[in-house]
Amino acid sequence: MTSDVFSLAQILGYGAFVLGVVCFAQTDDRRFKLFMAAECAAYIGHFALLGQPTAMASTTVSLLRSLASIKARTPAVGIFFIALSASLGVWLMHGWLSLLPIAASCIGTFSLFFLHGLRMRALMLVGTGLWLVNNLLVGSIGGTLLEGVLMVTNVRTCWLLWRAKS
Repeated sequence: MTSDVFSLAQILGYGAFVLGVVCFAQTDDRRFKLFMAAECAAYIGHFALLGQPTAMASTTVSLLRSLASIKARTPAVGIFFIALSASLGVWLMHGWLSLLPIAASCIGTFSLFFLHGLRMRALMLVGTGLWLVNNLLVGSIGGTLLEGVLMVTNVRTCWLLWRAKS
């Protein structure tokens, strides 16, 4: 863990923060998934430099599944990514903290492959909460800020989607 606010690890976290805010502000599912993939790319380097292999693996799977979910929203592909997240997570697990990114990744995968619109974003809030706790505990400044803002941004987007349906 690094506490230097200007370290490369934290700078990558700040980049993920910006991309994540843009991601969760999207009302179009395709754009949402593309920005999520970009956010994940920044997070991979961030968690690697913070020495968090489980979070890095979960984020790598999240990047791949975000891209795959644009074209292949079949249950088999979703189940594949859930199994991949769980398997990598268990293999790299270093204690209870490792369970947070594993669960968040599985929840995100289920959301992207089996839900859409408001329900997809509502379940993503659960994963956001898990990432928020993880990032607080591993010292991720940008990640903590990101997940806090994502909660607020995603609640707003859920409200807009719900209002548009009414």
